[in-house]
Amino acid sequence: MSNVDRRILKSQEAIKKAVIELMSEKSFDQITIQDISDRANVSRRTIYLHYLDKFDLLDKIIEEHINELRELAESASEMGFINGNLIWFEYFESHYLFFSTMLVSKGAPSFRRQFLEFVMEVLKGEVNLTEGKNHGINEEVFLRFIAGAYLEIVEWWFKNGMPCPPQIIAEQVGVLIERIVYLDKITTKNCEHNRR
Repeated sequence: MSNVDRRILKSQEAIKKAVIELMSEKSFDQITIQDISDRANVSRRTIYLHYLDKFDLLDKIIEEHINELRELAESASEMGFINGNLIWFEYFESHYLFFSTMLVSKGAPSFRRQFLEFVMEVLKGEVNLTEGKNHGINEEVFLRFIAGAYLEIVEWWFKNGMPCPPQIIAEQVGVLIERIVYLDKITTKNCEHNRR
């Protein structure tokens, strides 16, 4: 990587960090490009080299985190809910300022919607509504129910200053999701085992 590339990356990181820090202090509507420029210690021109405006900047930051979570979900696809959740909660913890700003201070209402849709997308492949106790439930309703509960837990975790470590919260949330999604598979296996 050249020095120019390093400088560009360093500037972009400073700009992203600045906007999230500012959002934790005041409403996004009140933040100006000058505020971001001052906080990031870069010129306004540098910001406009990379982003159309502050809305484009925020959209790019959100997109970056959603894409990173998507990659983590793909790498955890064979792990099951508990270990897969651990990867996510560790990511949430390492990006505390971003997630707490987006979810707790409601810095960007669009993030909540995008995050909910993303969780639904990840869960979609895990859901079987053709048999068992979940048979006949509308897929959209089922996915929104689980994703909404997941989002509520993540928000609660941040609002309360992460009261338990990622391992504990991931395990508890993973067990709950497995109970809802796989209840019939577990019950069926137990019944088949008992018949033998």
